[in-house]
Amino acid sequence: MCYAVASERPLVESKVNRSTKIVATLGPASSTEKAIETLARAGANLFRLNFSHGSHNEQAARIEAIRSVEEKIGRPIGILADLQGPKYRIGSLQADITLAAGVDVCFYLPDHQPSDLDGVANFIPLPHADIFKSLEPKSTILMDDGKLEFTVMKLGAHYVVARLKHSGTLSSQKGVNLPDVTLDVSPLTEKDLADLAFALDSHVDYIGLSFVQRASDILEARSRIGGRADIVAKIEKPSALSQIDQIIQATDALMVARGDLGVELPAAQVPAVQKQLVAKCRQVGKPVIVATQMLESMITAPSPTRAEASDVAGAVFEGADAVMLSAESAVGDYPEMAVAMMAEIALAAEGHIQQNPHDGPGRLLVETSVYHAVAEAAVRLAQTIEAAAIVAFTASGNTAVRLARERPSQPLLVLSPEHTVERRLSLLWGTQTAHQEESSYEDAVKEAVAQIKARNLARQGESIVLVSGMPFGLAGTTNALRVVTI
Repeated sequence: MCYAVASERPLVESKVNRSTKIVATLGPASSTEKAIETLARAGANLFRLNFSHGSHNEQAARIEAIRSVEEKIGRPIGILADLQGPKYRIGSLQADITLAAGVDVCFYLPDHQPSDLDGVANFIPLPHADIFKSLEPKSTILMDDGKLEFTVMKLGAHYVVARLKHSGTLSSQKGVNLPDVTLDVSPLTEKDLADLAFALDSHVDYIGLSFVQRASDILEARSRIGGRADIVAKIEKPSALSQIDQIIQATDALMVARGDLGVELPAAQVPAVQKQLVAKCRQVGKPVIVATQMLESMITAPSPTRAEASDVAGAVFEGADAVMLSAESAVGDYPEMAVAMMAEIALAAEGHIQQNPHDGPGRLLVETSVYHAVAEAAVRLAQTIEAAAIVAFTASGNTAVRLARERPSQPLLVLSPEHTVERRLSLLWGTQTAHQEESSYEDAVKEAVAQIKARNLARQGESIVLVSGMPFGLAGTTNALRVVTI
């Protein structure tokens, strides 16, 4: 498809130099084409479809609207299909149960309730056999977003007896988290498989894989996806941290999903884990999203708290590729304002980094490969000669990834002959994209210069740095630099 040229754009969208991307979740508050266009013009680069909610018909309508908006505003927009993953909940109770601290509770597999356990008065159905196979003595069971914490005291074939740490009330269908247990289950449930097939047939750009525990989870999903979309591994369980290097290597992108991760990890540890994951992803050139409760108060208020603004800015200072809105844009009262505010905070943080480079992500060591060395040299060259912009030609997107990990201060324009690559780059830090129509190198250079002029990225007499591969157009051959004066 060809993208139309938008005739009118509001102030936020015109600030093309914002490098940190914004992921906005769609929901009841933001699913019409008009609403999606408003969010895109306010600064959203990629839209998240949460498959925990909504039918395939509803998601199909959103996808169709996104593609229509994409053509209307004249730039590629990415789509992330976020699969629900294995969710664990207790069964139904006849009534809410008030539990005192120190009480023992029996969780049992339905149809296998023990007839008698000394000292146990409360029996709670837990319809997940996988859990009983994986629990061990002293394992922790969390319920209701961590409000109730149990310690396993006794194990049976189809039940466990667990002791409550603090008093509380338990009601039907409350969620279950197991922070120190690695479950021997597939990351894809039957529902996920149906949702995955629908998402791939709808040509989404990213698949969000929930509750990743190990690298093999990603490999299993990749075998089913078959290259039709990239994978975003959502880090929500502490068990994933023990294999984090392998997970990052196996995935295409990472999400620091602080919701469930913040339930299963002590709250004090989450900021350090976030910082570590952002740094690790940048080191290997994998896009990383920081998500959950970033502007939570804007669900019901037209402005964020100062702490929320600092949270978004902190992710920018750490070098995150993208920051994400969840309920703020899906069900909130002010979805457009939330996106615009996130864009404004990101721009302010990036402006601070430009003036104070040591407050931003640090310089990386140059890896011993031609491709990374050329990317690093291109960014240093652009800084040395004070180039107005960097232009990358890429068939696969890898050249853009290598340049973006260096966090250049100049705008980064990426030309690709593949529309799918353009859309996937909507998640990558600092990239603007254009479709490369020409197949010869010299013609592509002319095309790039025309794009630079059209976007006002460089004035007459200024220089731009071009990065490409030779032979031109062959994926995986980033090996050439050129300086062109406008």
